[in-house]
Amino acid sequence: MSDKTSSPGEAGTANGTAAGDPAASRPGGPLPGDGESIVVPPSILKQQAGWGGAPAEPRDAAKDDEPQVFASTVRKKDFSEAGYDENPPGAGKLGVILGTVLALLLVGSGVTLYMVNKPSSSTKAKAADAAPSTPAAPTPDPVPPIKDSAKVLPTITGDFGKKPTIEVPKEAADGSFVVKQISEGDGPKVDKGAWVTVDFAAKDWATGKDIAGSYDNGKPQLYQAGSGKLIPALDSVVTGHKAGSRLLVVAPPAAAFGTQGNSGMGVGATDNLVFVVDIKQATAPDATVSGDMTDPPAGFPKVKDNGKKAADITPEPGAAEPTELKSAVLIPGKGRKVESGEKVVVQYTGALYKDGKKFDSSLDRGQAFSFVTGGGSVIEGWDKGVVGQTIGSRIELVIPPSLGYKDQASGPIPANSTLVFVIDILDAGVGAADS
Repeated sequence: MSDKTSSPGEAGTANGTAAGDPAASRPGGPLPGDGESIVVPPSILKQQAGWGGAPAEPRDAAKDDEPQVFASTVRKKDFSEAGYDENPPGAGKLGVILGTVLALLLVGSGVTLYMVNKPSSSTKAKAADAAPSTPAAPTPDPVPPIKDSAKVLPTITGDFGKKPTIEVPKEAADGSFVVKQISEGDGPKVDKGAWVTVDFAAKDWATGKDIAGSYDNGKPQLYQAGSGKLIPALDSVVTGHKAGSRLLVVAPPAAAFGTQGNSGMGVGATDNLVFVVDIKQATAPDATVSGDMTDPPAGFPKVKDNGKKAADITPEPGAAEPTELKSAVLIPGKGRKVESGEKVVVQYTGALYKDGKKFDSSLDRGQAFSFVTGGGSVIEGWDKGVVGQTIGSRIELVIPPSLGYKDQASGPIPANSTLVFVIDILDAGVGAADS
């Protein structure tokens, strides 16, 4: 897939390492069909204030109106013994056996290649006379250790939760990677792997120019702390701080876009960047929605809350299977409504409508699941049922086959199955699509 759109601050190849999202498998297994790409015109993409770690390509006016590939339903699939996507990924017994055989074959081939290509004393002189090969790409500079101060620092004014004013000193930055807490919140501490939503503003120290951040597009950035999906200036700096805190971050190139800079943003190869990061919310991977749960309406399967274990779902005897999507709010949330196109973090339990048999639950893995609404990465019943619900809610969805897996089986889910999901909507914001 080409021209993948980056989320704000997404790590590039120079300083970011691709880290698998431990909550990235699809509930119930792969969708029917081969998958398709979603094509979005540039005019819509430009509304996103996102910016990526990789340098932007030179602008070609003739290509401005060409559609860009934004997301895809085609994914690498990890199958469990039951035959559906497992999260965290697992191979099952057969996969372990095949993996062991393949590993032995690879080890054997690796040894053989080494012995064939190992230079002998008779070939060393010839190798010295040979033309030099193409030099390897330079390795990125290591990210420097984080400090809490430097010789000179920018001045930050404004209140938490509102776009700050950043005043850059006339003196040049000394190259330190600084994370200084301006104010401390009283929310939960951010641990590595926790889901966080942050609002941020940014400025180029060298030029004094503002860089588009989440305060400019009105949507917080949602990501897992320390996952490596964003540039270091955002990725790991929140770890150890509490939700409700404001941080000043000064990032040298090695903690931002590396020595290549980012021409699309006007960031040079030696420019230091300044961020002000407001940590809005921190959510542990095993978190669930809290509150008094009400019974669902008549005709809905009953739900028993088991805390951080999968919910028990019991169908109502004799209830007819619905032909359209049905939803009920079991615990009302106090957050804003989820919009289409946002990344959402949820916990869920899924069961068959006919007998209440559980086929999947993120709670069994202790890892919340994330997906981008409206992106086709989940069954249609999820896309339609989650959008418009408030963050912090627990909902129950009854999904007919036409909005689920239709006439195709998916692991433990028989063809033409009506499905029941109990979903905790933990958080939402701008984030990269899982792939």
